[in-house]
Amino acid sequence: MSYRAPLQDMRFVMQELAGLDRLASLPGFGDTGGEVVDAVLDEADRFASDILAPLNRIGDTERARWQDGVVTTPPGFRDAYLRFAENGWNGIGCDPEYGGQGMPKLVTTAVYEMWKAANLSFSLCPMLTSGAIEALMLRGSDAQKQMYLHNMVSGKWTGTMNLTESQAGSDLAAVRTRAVPAGDGSYRLTGQKIFITYGEHDYTENIIHLVLARTPDAPEGVKGISLFVAPKFLVRADGSLGARNDIRCLSIEHKLGIHGSPTCVLSYGEQGGATAYLVGEENRGLEYMFIMMNAARFAVGLEGLAIAERAYQKAVQYARERIQGTDIAGGKDKVAIVRHPDVRRMLMRMKAQTEAMRAVAYVVASAQDAASRHPDAGERARNQAFVDLMIPIVKGWSTETGNEVASLGVQVHGGMGFIEETGTAQFFRDARITTIYEGTTAIQANDLIGRKIGRDGGRALAALVQEMRALDVDLATLTGADAQRMRALLARGVAALERGGRHVAEQYGKNIRAVAAGSVPLLQLMGVVCGGWQMARALLAAQRRLAADGGDRGFLHAKIATARFYADHVLVGAEALAETVIDGGDAVLAMDEAAF
Repeated sequence: MSYRAPLQDMRFVMQELAGLDRLASLPGFGDTGGEVVDAVLDEADRFASDILAPLNRIGDTERARWQDGVVTTPPGFRDAYLRFAENGWNGIGCDPEYGGQGMPKLVTTAVYEMWKAANLSFSLCPMLTSGAIEALMLRGSDAQKQMYLHNMVSGKWTGTMNLTESQAGSDLAAVRTRAVPAGDGSYRLTGQKIFITYGEHDYTENIIHLVLARTPDAPEGVKGISLFVAPKFLVRADGSLGARNDIRCLSIEHKLGIHGSPTCVLSYGEQGGATAYLVGEENRGLEYMFIMMNAARFAVGLEGLAIAERAYQKAVQYARERIQGTDIAGGKDKVAIVRHPDVRRMLMRMKAQTEAMRAVAYVVASAQDAASRHPDAGERARNQAFVDLMIPIVKGWSTETGNEVASLGVQVHGGMGFIEETGTAQFFRDARITTIYEGTTAIQANDLIGRKIGRDGGRALAALVQEMRALDVDLATLTGADAQRMRALLARGVAALERGGRHVAEQYGKNIRAVAAGSVPLLQLMGVVCGGWQMARALLAAQRRLAADGGDRGFLHAKIATARFYADHVLVGAEALAETVIDGGDAVLAMDEAAF
């Protein structure tokens, strides 16, 4: 078995937790009813399973290649991309004015999960293009939109974002790339960028780079960064391609995973300066780049979910087929390892955390739709506040959890998991980058404690806690041990999150180093509790469907059992994480640096 999208769970989450039916009432989403969405998901599953998934192993073993500045992607990747673009997948969430389909974020999130699970290396190219499109849509001039967006939305051209430099890393204040006015409205870029995903490739005739750089009179630090658009080939006024721009790929990185994706070192201006054009206003580049960054952070969070789903599917298949040992309860016959209690525990932990990540991500995606389209300004603001608070969770918690699930997948396979030929090691290696790029987990956690909690005194988090507590009224109506256990542990988890969040809000301005030392545990705490909140909602929905005799009873019973497992094995850890947040920071700082 390769990969099949978990369509039943996707649809359940979209309908029961993320409010798919409500989206049709939002302006511009009137033609996104259930039948349309079902057709989109079915077709996406076929493309992901039949076209992309078989290339995943090929990408890992054959890798992207560089020679004399030219990058060649692994066999089959280019043809798959051309089919991807021809079928309209590149523009599924883009503005119809530029040839897109304008589907809601909730729908595109489910589709993107499939691309990432089927072939993470392939999925990175359309992900970066999507972010570049969004930045140009919101901050590009009318002329820039007309020049670039139609071809980017169609997939004829791809896009990148160029942030990092070797001396800067995540510290973008240290960016040195220069942009000097040329006197004709354009600029000349000189400098070097590293870690540029799909910065060079053989998919398309042009690549549109969005680049952070400094103008000659720019102030120091992040306040002096501007955003520029620099195409690989210059574009004439009639839309045809002109001369090759002064941009060269010096090399591609040799990486732990995602081998099918070329991660490039790009040099700008070796022959006098690459032609580039200012996007928006000078010295506001970092602000604009965060448009792409937030979109990318959400997308990377989906990668944690997607890798977890793929690793889980592989582990379940192996556990059902691998015959080893006898039943611990007695018997002489050899049994499949899925019968062994600890293997079942690992599989259930993989399944429960994957479903929790999916629920959180889809609910946040739906809130993004409401934040951009709801007719009531108050509802737009409320949903945007929730999205802003949750982006670090979707990115940080989901990728950390995706790494754990991928590691468990290797463990389920035992010694065979350590052997490359089984394929499960690739998921482990591919997952590792997700906690690093688009901002490490600590960067997400610093964003959470600073911009999202410290800045507003914890009000957004308090509103979320209140919403979680409101669910208790509905949970109280349910009977049965599963529901009541979930109710009790969710209440304890929410209380733990409230304590941890209050501590951060109160101490942020007083003892910032200690708060920062506990920031990642706080992010994990919030992820665990948000996952528990959504799994409790899933349990509630499943019990109501069962009572109404409205669905696949086997699936619904499994959903209840998975929610109960999450409560007993994951949510139960929330109180310990809260203790670490509140009391553990000082211990991190107590040791003298010489002792490390």
